[in-house]
Amino acid sequence: MTASQRSTVGGAPPPGWVRGPASLAKALTAELVERIVRGTHEPGSSLPPEPVLCETYSVSRTVVRETVKILQEKGLVQVRQGSGTVVNPPAMWDLLDELVLAAAIAVDQDLAVLDDVVVTRRVLESDMANVAARLADPQAVERMRELVERMDEVIADPDAFHEHDAAFHDAIMQASGNRIARAVVRSLHQQVANIDRYVGRTDRPLREAANRGHRRIFERVAAHDAEGAAEAMFAHITDAWLVRRSGSADPDRLRR
Repeated sequence: MTASQRSTVGGAPPPGWVRGPASLAKALTAELVERIVRGTHEPGSSLPPEPVLCETYSVSRTVVRETVKILQEKGLVQVRQGSGTVVNPPAMWDLLDELVLAAAIAVDQDLAVLDDVVVTRRVLESDMANVAARLADPQAVERMRELVERMDEVIADPDAFHEHDAAFHDAIMQASGNRIARAVVRSLHQQVANIDRYVGRTDRPLREAANRGHRRIFERVAAHDAEGAAEAMFAHITDAWLVRRSGSADPDRLRR
């Protein structure tokens, strides 16, 4: 939904919505998630009453109630007796949710949210690299070697390089056996992989530098150097993001 399609309370409903309860609830949810995260509806304030939402967006009470239920599941609101639907503080929002994370990134001028995504990846992947260095079998190590060498071969093709880049990180995660950490990292990566401010610069020298980082990680895993593998992964993720990062604010979250 574009900015021109957004509604203000009391105005006309956004045009072009697909009619039908499920589609309308999905569209209204996306609209209200964005309005809450952007601060149009501030923490502690109440959403407009049900009849107002129905009239504003030309939807039924059933659609509004389903939307409020979804917003509750995302941690954005809570229904209070006598107060209506109250917006929760940001600390209660589910930032692993696709809509919430996308909206938070969209309004984040200092890149603090993306910094936190990177730090989360760094913590989890460094630990998984440590475990992978201790547990990886010969087949897993060979797979990592093949991916590093293949990235050198496709260095001129950004799409192919990034495909193998993702596969290399996934090979490390799989070798660690930590399915929960892997699921979190994969979910975060899938949600930010196509965001321009996260992708940043993609020059060939940067890909070459990235693969040198991959090779250092691979070498430490192959040598069963758990601490070295963790340190190499930590440095690789940090350095790659600092090069891509275009924000003017001081990335204090990245310091350790």
